Amino acid sequence: MTVFFTSDTHFGDPRVLRIDKRPFKTIAAHDDALIANWNEVVSPEDEVWHLGDFALHVKPERIDELLGILNGRKHLITGNNDGSATLAAQGWASVQAYAELMLEGHALVMCHYAFRTWKNMGRGWIDLHGHSHAKLKPQTRQYDVGVDAFDYRPVTLETILASRTRRRKASADMVSD
Repeated sequence: MTVFFTSDTHFGDPRVLRIDKRPFKTIAAHDDALIANWNEVVSPEDEVWHLGDFALHVKPERIDELLGILNGRKHLITGNNDGSATLAAQGWASVQAYAELMLEGHALVMCHYAFRTWKNMGRGWIDLHGHSHAKLKPQTRQYDVGVDAFDYRPVTLETILASRTRRRKASADMVSD
């Protein structure tokens, strides 16, 4: 079993095409691409932590349908755009505003919103969040796991941590050239 993280899928919400300039012509194409990307990396046995803003402007039946189509055992960390139908959907293994998780030797705090400070940040704990759609300047040990930051798909903790390392290496290579 692999553990994945994602956020801000905004299934059914046409605003993301305009506001976040997502590269899809229609919300149907957007949703189809996110579903395909999700199921390409997540198997039915995997676990996915969705850090908020799952779906908006869709009927409760569509939320249930999406949760049935998407692979994995799914947990929801609630976001500002998660309505009552999303929160009440039967496809979630858990629903909460905040969670802590030990994974691969790392202590994680998870919330939809980025924190300025978080529990045990001075002891190496990592903050995973969504909400900012890859627009916040990164802080040490803080990562936006939203689809805008990771090619419209869920990612593993290894990928999340490596994303910062790759950026630092690329910057160092440009300076040394």
